[in-house]
Amino acid sequence: MPRKARVLVPGCAHHIVQRGHNRNAVFVTDEDKQYYLSNLKEWKDALGVKLYAWCLMTNHIHLIVEPCFEASTLSELMKRINGRQAAYVNRLERRSGSIWEGRFKASPVQSENYLLSCMRYIELNPVQAGMVQRPVDYRWSSYQSRLNGSRPDMLDEHTVYLSLGVDSLTRFQRYQAFVQQGFSVKEAQFIRDSVKRNQLTGNTRFVDEVEQRVGIRVERRKQGRPVRKSE
Repeated sequence: MPRKARVLVPGCAHHIVQRGHNRNAVFVTDEDKQYYLSNLKEWKDALGVKLYAWCLMTNHIHLIVEPCFEASTLSELMKRINGRQAAYVNRLERRSGSIWEGRFKASPVQSENYLLSCMRYIELNPVQAGMVQRPVDYRWSSYQSRLNGSRPDMLDEHTVYLSLGVDSLTRFQRYQAFVQQGFSVKEAQFIRDSVKRNQLTGNTRFVDEVEQRVGIRVERRKQGRPVRKSE
């Protein structure tokens, strides 16, 4: 059976997940994670890709990225950073072969309804995995960067996030309150299934819009319930 093509949309945020081969660890040391981030920064800038959220777990990564012009730049971004990480790990471990499990998964996100929810889902990953008590305690996600301004050149701010307040402190405080609400099992399952199946994270109107933009039929399935922004 032929492999189903991913739907990639220029000017649209995408939730991307890439797992280690056989779910083995990709990041063993802090240096491994820092090397990945340095390459992510280099290639997102070189390719004109915006980065709205990220989280590096032991055996997988989450990104929310937006190709500004050509949708194919997302594939190029992942090819570059994954290739460098594989070469780096293989050199250290004196091995060869891929450290990644197949192709990356990607789900275009309906920003006005689901972007903040996807950001929250990603940045709560370490909490859900029992690695930390609070998202702020985890060094290797965009949540801590958003809080203390570290790696300020890594993160871009989407208009949906900017709409949370007139200044950076207000925006973060409102986003923080939204994150502290947590997410329902249904919301998490919808986000997880969307990216796992390379489907859209959005409602039927979003499906119609994407079909018109990319000129292909998009598989339709039951939508999740959008979560309102914190007031």
